[in-house]
Amino acid sequence: MDTQTQLQNTLIEELGLASLPPEKQEELLVKMTEVVLKRIFVETMEKLPEADQEEYSKLIDANAAPEEVEKFLTEKIPNYDEMVKKVVEDFKGEMLK
Repeated sequence: MDTQTQLQNTLIEELGLASLPPEKQEELLVKMTEVVLKRIFVETMEKLPEADQEEYSKLIDANAAPEEVEKFLTEKIPNYDEMVKKVVEDFKGEMLK
């Protein structure tokens, strides 16, 4: 299961969206996933040195596999997985307020 699918399943479960009609779930998930992914991207760029940002851009431009991009990020950013989890947790906290 990829990261985006895991994120969506977590959001449905923890934000109590399971009772909504599937089309409404999908609409909300698309919007929320975009916000979370943008926040992860911003956080990632803030933590990567400029040379690594350029290398990251080359990976993206070359349509690297998501696994390859994630491997790169976990090698370059200490505690990358924890950073992603924190961004997701912060977002969920905001949504539950």
